[in-house]
Amino acid sequence: MSIFLNENSKVIVQGMTGSEGMKHTSRMLASGTAIVGGVNPRKAGTNVDFDGTSVPVFGSVADAMKETGADVSVIFVPPPFAKAAAIEAVDAQIGLAVVITEGIPVHDSTYVWAHAQGGATRIIGPNCPGLISPGRSNAGIIPANITKQGKIGLVSKSGTLTYQMMYELRDLGFSTAVGIGGDPVIGTTHIDCLEAFEADPETEAIVMIGEIGGDAEERAADFIKANVSKPVVGYVAGFTAPEGKTMGHAGAIVSGSAGTAQAKKEALEAAGVRVGKTPSETAQLMREIIAG
Repeated sequence: MSIFLNENSKVIVQGMTGSEGMKHTSRMLASGTAIVGGVNPRKAGTNVDFDGTSVPVFGSVADAMKETGADVSVIFVPPPFAKAAAIEAVDAQIGLAVVITEGIPVHDSTYVWAHAQGGATRIIGPNCPGLISPGRSNAGIIPANITKQGKIGLVSKSGTLTYQMMYELRDLGFSTAVGIGGDPVIGTTHIDCLEAFEADPETEAIVMIGEIGGDAEERAADFIKANVSKPVVGYVAGFTAPEGKTMGHAGAIVSGSAGTAQAKKEALEAAGVRVGKTPSETAQLMREIIAG
């Protein structure tokens, strides 16, 4: 098992023929992802060769789904056009839309999120590295060669910290690692992933990486306390961030005591989550749990 993505997932890439789309489609294919098509209305009917693998290009998400049975779309579309691309994926009722694009206006993200409510599509992102079920499928930009399949679930706001944690625990391996993105408005949350990992019989323990700003980690702590029986370890980036200054992600801003790393750490610890002061210490806490 894994969450949201497995070896049976059929993936299309919106924006496949752009420079980023080409580069990462090649990497996803190399890691074993079943990429069945790309989407570009101007190049519909053509094929793109990736080291001997010919991938057809379709005029729309709906066409690609009809012809290939695709159930996942990875979106590499520039910010001005990403809203339309995401809405197209939602309207086609694809099961999972992974929005990699950084710099999408918050208003656009809010519109897409509202448009998707009650529909068939789960959105991951935007401004995220995507997700990987090692050895099964990789939808996004996460390096596939830094870890292996295993029993740990990972959900993270930060792309680079996702990679670091996967590397730190590479000998233990992961069921699925999900980078949910650091923007103020995102589709899939910490809580969504925690709920899915709790229900996944192959996931034995969970790593949750948060960062300063907002109250997502505090809400996740409340959810863990009420609903999660599996052990959870956590890390919160931003202990040294100055108050009132935006740091890195658009969502990472501290106002008063709300949104500080310390407040998040305390909320998580009150829910029974062991929180590391560094990524390496967090990985060591997980090792202790797995060792029993």
